[in-house]
Amino acid sequence: MLSFFKTKPKLSELIPTNYVDIHSHILPGIDDGAQQIEDSKFLLESMISYGFSKVITTPHTMKNVWDNTTNTIIAAHQKTQTELPSLTKQVDLQHASEYFLDENLMQQIQQEKLLTLKDNFILIEMSYLNAPIQLYDFLFELQLKGYQLILAHPERYTYFHSNKKEFAKLKKAGCLFQLNLLATVGYYGKNASEIADYLLKEKLYDFVGSDFHHKNHVAAFQNKLIIKNNQILEETIAKNVFFK
Repeated sequence: MLSFFKTKPKLSELIPTNYVDIHSHILPGIDDGAQQIEDSKFLLESMISYGFSKVITTPHTMKNVWDNTTNTIIAAHQKTQTELPSLTKQVDLQHASEYFLDENLMQQIQQEKLLTLKDNFILIEMSYLNAPIQLYDFLFELQLKGYQLILAHPERYTYFHSNKKEFAKLKKAGCLFQLNLLATVGYYGKNASEIADYLLKEKLYDFVGSDFHHKNHVAAFQNKLIIKNNQILEETIAKNVFFK
């Protein structure tokens, strides 16, 4: 007898063999992700076991918190390749950055080119406390410099939860949206999962990312989905092939 209550899949079961991850923190010692090369090893091994074929890792660049530069990120990438040669041959490891959207970034773009995920695509994030007062000015300035913007984890900005029209406004302003996959299993709480489900239903997401920092994130990939829009999620995951 068929059950009317179909079991939800585990998140790990939805990762295709050609999956390209565009958001993680696996380079050692340069942000709040992997601290030692052993941590990088664990994260890369886990990604490979889940079927990741390419990883474009994105250390934070946030002035006075994580003062990363192109040079520090390249050095950490090279260290990882040198110390983990077997793993970095099994997965295509590349690097970019997750840039914090503020006045410091506006100054940075006047002085140097940013690290991109591909072509002119950059990953940006905002404060979890409040959006920048000059949010749309900042987005406009970045686009004037020729960048295509991908906003990391919009479902986690709680100040937009009660004003869903802001998501449509951000899309109209030129932001692509990147879903944190862990939101689909409730890792960031019920509200973030509900907003992720809403954005999936409205088909506002363009890409996804693991946002792996540590072992707890890896373990949560074994949890079952709590969202409703499973099919749209799978379609969104498939869009990451753009970065192959």
